[in-house]
Amino acid sequence: MPWMETVGLVVLLGGGWFWLDSFNAKEAGIRAARAACEADGLLLLDATVALGSLRPERAEDGNLRLRRVYHFEYSDTGDNRRRGSVTLLGAELLMVYIPPRTVIDSVMAATRLPS
Repeated sequence: MPWMETVGLVVLLGGGWFWLDSFNAKEAGIRAARAACEADGLLLLDATVALGSLRPERAEDGNLRLRRVYHFEYSDTGDNRRRGSVTLLGAELLMVYIPPRTVIDSVMAATRLPS
């Protein structure tokens, strides 16, 4: 097999692996965001996550993995949008971040007049 065909095949296989790995990581991010929202009594909006950053990083075992940060939107009252994030290192969930709600936000939500 000529070397150009070999290089093309390697690039094609690498792209396929990256696409599949990204798809699996996004699904893991969605599951983590959904579970975190359900645990806090929040509503995950749009039922999806969006890639915020992607970079290589060393895991604790010394292997190089892709660190992905996904952003998602949730609502605590049903009529607002707030942002949270999910961080994955390879297939491992590192962190789900949902910013704390302020007391003023909680009081406003509790005293809101029905429309």
